[in-house]
Amino acid sequence: MLKIQANEARLDGVEVEYAGEGRARPLPTPRLSVVVPVFNERDNILPLVREIVAGLADRTDYEIIYVDDQSSDDGVQVLQSLKQELPRLRVLQHASRSGQSTAIRNGVKAARGDWVVTLDGDGQNDPADINKLLAARDHAGEDTKLLAGWRVTRRDNAGKRWASRLANGIRSRLLRDSTPDTGCGIKLFERQAFLDLPYFDHMHRFLPALMQRAGWKTVSIPVNHRCRNAGVSKYDNLGRALVGLRDLRGMAWLISRSKLTAVREY
Repeated sequence: MLKIQANEARLDGVEVEYAGEGRARPLPTPRLSVVVPVFNERDNILPLVREIVAGLADRTDYEIIYVDDQSSDDGVQVLQSLKQELPRLRVLQHASRSGQSTAIRNGVKAARGDWVVTLDGDGQNDPADINKLLAARDHAGEDTKLLAGWRVTRRDNAGKRWASRLANGIRSRLLRDSTPDTGCGIKLFERQAFLDLPYFDHMHRFLPALMQRAGWKTVSIPVNHRCRNAGVSKYDNLGRALVGLRDLRGMAWLISRSKLTAVREY
């Protein structure tokens, strides 16, 4: 397996693989990078990749980056097989299990596109909504760096919906980020703006507040949400709530300590 550095950015605990090759292939620079973090989602990989390809065909230059968080299934082997027919697909794997935020960040660091869209690997996000986010970006101002999906109609069980509404309500009141749904996995953002944000575990749940703290505007876009067709959820409501409360306190402190200063060059 060939270890490389992507975009001159160090990938923390990640090996970048090009299956069937003894060296890295040069690929054309895409305009958009689709980053999909996965953990034990092997049965969702093929249908999701097919939908991404169908949705973006002839619309923009793109690449797909899957970041496997040390899955115990054979998802990496499935991805390696797909690479034979899809050169746009890149496969990254963590050297040790590190969580979704780290997977997203490592995928963004490896990305070649100036803009990145993220999707959850469970197939509940609809890749057809990528074009909706791109269209909204094209009509937004240059200071809008994040377009976040908003699951207006949730397809989860009652317990997850209730926990999500409670968490979103508490977060919105405390952080005042004007975002109805930060847990939605489909998000479109400028790569460099994301990499300028402070990194911490679970940061992906606070991207609107972090972008706003950095001085950028964010927009919430209604998107489709689907039932999970394969695999099982990796989160339980109680565990997510306990971690979320701790993170909220940290985010509130981070926002209170922020300072934005305009700079003039002479």
